[in-house]
Amino acid sequence: MPPNEGNVPASGPKVGPPGVAVVAKSRLAARRAPESTWAIRRPVSARLRLPLAFALPVLLLVCWCVLTLGQPPLVGELFLPSPVRVVQVTLRMILDGTLFDAVAASAVRIALAFAAAALVALPLGVLMGAFEPVERFLDPILAPLRYMPISAFIPLLILWFGIDEGEKIAFLFLGVFVYLLPVVITAVRAVPEELLQTALTLGATRAQVIRTVIIPAALPDIFDSFRVMNAISWTYVILAEFVNARRGLGYLIALAGNHLKTAEVFSGILVIGLIGLATDALIRLVNSLLFPWRETANG
Repeated sequence: MPPNEGNVPASGPKVGPPGVAVVAKSRLAARRAPESTWAIRRPVSARLRLPLAFALPVLLLVCWCVLTLGQPPLVGELFLPSPVRVVQVTLRMILDGTLFDAVAASAVRIALAFAAAALVALPLGVLMGAFEPVERFLDPILAPLRYMPISAFIPLLILWFGIDEGEKIAFLFLGVFVYLLPVVITAVRAVPEELLQTALTLGATRAQVIRTVIIPAALPDIFDSFRVMNAISWTYVILAEFVNARRGLGYLIALAGNHLKTAEVFSGILVIGLIGLATDALIRLVNSLLFPWRETANG
């Protein structure tokens, strides 16, 4: 019998199971084929980020111009003023100081209410997140506040604080507090248990664990939530300034609406949007400077 007859040839490539070859070929093809832009969770390429970011705003602006800049316009100025008219009104309010005064008044109210809410929500949230008896004791009262419309408290706040600055700041405080407190509790509970046990094993007291482990570990998430609190504040300040205000963006919008000055209403809304974007970018910048390790981990 000749050698190797009936057996696998001594030379030449060895063929494995068919399934292995198919899997290998599919993996090789997947590596060679470019990934689709619409792949799930695939980051957008750098060359597409800017066009995608500006596509919808440009489209809306074009539609706005088409509807309002014709002769005669398709939509009357009372219902939809042209962008040119809105820019003219905004420039006029900037030059006569009206806009800066309104922005300053609203910003001061937000800053005072935000600081007061943080001073209460941060220590209370740390205690509720670290000690379950505290959470069990306070949650039956604090939890329902998250589901109540804050605007419903305006009559009570007027009764308790009057119709001046106290009522407006109290309203903004309540609006920020009810959303900030759960964020603090969640951030505290998200601190890894290993860090707590390590600190306790090394002889740290409960106060030291809170001060040196829990608060530093939770602070990046808490600070990042300030972006959401900022948006909430600029939303509620308009409602707050609808009640007996003499200054502020909300007062400016309400006054313009009462006199059917639609261009000024649009101007106030757009200014609030721009301020919101600017303050959000500022909070993100401060966050990256204070907690650079978190930005690196997310990147």
